[in-house]
Amino acid sequence: MKLIRSLKKCMVQVMIYGIDKIGDNQALKFYMETISNEYVLENDDLLKESINMTLDIVFNPLMKDGMFKEEFLEVEKNNLRRVINAKIDDKGFYALNRCIEDMYGNNGFGLYKYGYLEDLEKITNKKLSDYYKKLVNEAKIDIYLSGNFDEENVKNLIIQNENIKKLKPRKENIIINNPYTENKQKVEKPKKVEEKMNINQGKLVIGLDVLLKKEDMQNAGNVYNTLLGDGANSMLFQNVREKAGLAYTARSSYNRMKNNIFIRCGIEIENYDKAVKIIKEQLDNLKNGNFSEQDIQDAKMYIISGIKSIETEQDSEMVFYIGQEISKIKNSVKKYIEDIEKVTKEEIIEVANNIQINTIYFLTGEIEKNSNEMEDD
Repeated sequence: MKLIRSLKKCMVQVMIYGIDKIGDNQALKFYMETISNEYVLENDDLLKESINMTLDIVFNPLMKDGMFKEEFLEVEKNNLRRVINAKIDDKGFYALNRCIEDMYGNNGFGLYKYGYLEDLEKITNKKLSDYYKKLVNEAKIDIYLSGNFDEENVKNLIIQNENIKKLKPRKENIIINNPYTENKQKVEKPKKVEEKMNINQGKLVIGLDVLLKKEDMQNAGNVYNTLLGDGANSMLFQNVREKAGLAYTARSSYNRMKNNIFIRCGIEIENYDKAVKIIKEQLDNLKNGNFSEQDIQDAKMYIISGIKSIETEQDSEMVFYIGQEISKIKNSVKKYIEDIEKVTKEEIIEVANNIQINTIYFLTGEIEKNSNEMEDD
């Protein structure tokens, strides 16, 4: 991630760029923050300058003889090398990514968003420069703006930009990810993956598939996940962490695009069997409807609180709409809240009965476990 500062008349423009993995897609992002024209001198148009600067950086990066400067390339390769190597420092994050890799392999969602060292070493200046040119000439481009401005004026500023005028029509080439596009296959037996490392605390990640393909099932899936493991009132937190005292952390997250739920626990290595057993009990409790209407209302309030924050934070708002563009399921924040409020207990139970354990990944140390569950369960 780079930070570019342009000082003009004591006003600061900040540009950040980075890369994200959104479903099966890799998204390169350029993000500019600037002061609203409302707070600048009458004859200044900082918004126009910012838009033009951003587009100029995207479409006319610094190159020499059609390629990036070699010294800059080496600096950035070293920076990226450090980022990739640092992945292992956060063991919980590392374990989650390893579970995803084992579930999806070398395809789209299974790939680490920053790539791998063996591929980094193969990058040459010419390959990278040619790829970037191909990217800006062929890839889908979306422009999002958030703030206090005249919408029609901004549209005109973008349309009139010289870089935009030069663009040729292109076909949309994204991979659409939503519950209707994901084809989950039933598995006879969950995959068991164990990796040993010099650590004292084990990291358990359980990847779940949501097999249900149904209109609006994402909303029921969201409430299901919250009941299961998102928040201090969840079943995982209360039963695995608080009551049984088996986990330092116990939570779950729902990936709406890929129809997956990932359970993540930090546990003592010898508690693996007990933790897996209690986690499976919570999955059965949800299947059997062992939760109250009050539990559902608490879960909905928790989700809605998060949804309401979308429009109060510009970053969250843009991420929300980028996700909608890629999933091709478009809702307003208001409609999103209304759909969550409509979720019924019967729908949650239906989701629960269409959940399967795909992969159990355990990052462990050298302490031997007391059973053969990883191999035989």
